[in-house]
Amino acid sequence: MTQDPPLIAILDDEPDIRRLLADTLEDAGFRTASFGRATEFEAALRRMAPDACLIDLGLPDRDGLALVHRLATQSGAAIIIVSGRAQVQDRVTGLELGADDYVIKPFDPAEVVARIRARLRKPARETSRNGQTASFAGWSADFDRYVLTAPDGAETPLSHAEAEMLRMFLDSPRRLISRTQMLESLGGTAGDSFDRAMDVRISRLRTKLGEDPRNPRLIKTIYGAGYIFLSEVGWS
Repeated sequence: MTQDPPLIAILDDEPDIRRLLADTLEDAGFRTASFGRATEFEAALRRMAPDACLIDLGLPDRDGLALVHRLATQSGAAIIIVSGRAQVQDRVTGLELGADDYVIKPFDPAEVVARIRARLRKPARETSRNGQTASFAGWSADFDRYVLTAPDGAETPLSHAEAEMLRMFLDSPRRLISRTQMLESLGGTAGDSFDRAMDVRISRLRTKLGEDPRNPRLIKTIYGAGYIFLSEVGWS
């Protein structure tokens, strides 16, 4: 059975930008759905599940950053901001609120395609890790549903960005992961904004895992070197 190509949702109030992105992405083999207003986009999410969303921040009917944050907490889609806001603080804020990447207008359409492919690329897995559910220290993480389940059975949703980072740790338990390796694995762009976004994601993961920030049991910081995930991991 042939699998449908990934679906990319485009939200931008400029028709020319929507058309350029849709044409480029469809030429690259993706399916697309385009929207000029956030209300239309949010209504469509009730009947479709995009693999990635391209979100402009300057929307006529919603605050773009608030929409990004809501998507990050409620959807498993990759989120890429495409915006004319070029200030470092705008990029930092977007990444902190849950975006996976940030592209500044004007942009090269081929770069957007490359960034989407990087976000959707599945990491190579060893045979023992070919499942989508991981178990560790009484917890489980379901990467099909983007759900983290605590030892007491309580479920917490994971954003795409949080799930990416957790999967990176679970694929390499008890091994040091440097910030450079994290950057390569997560497909970000080197710089203060992405560094800060990684710190925020780790902080959020620790909070969802019930970690004491002064004495974490699972995600340990090795100052000047990187991080180590301290639990054994099983896959199913």
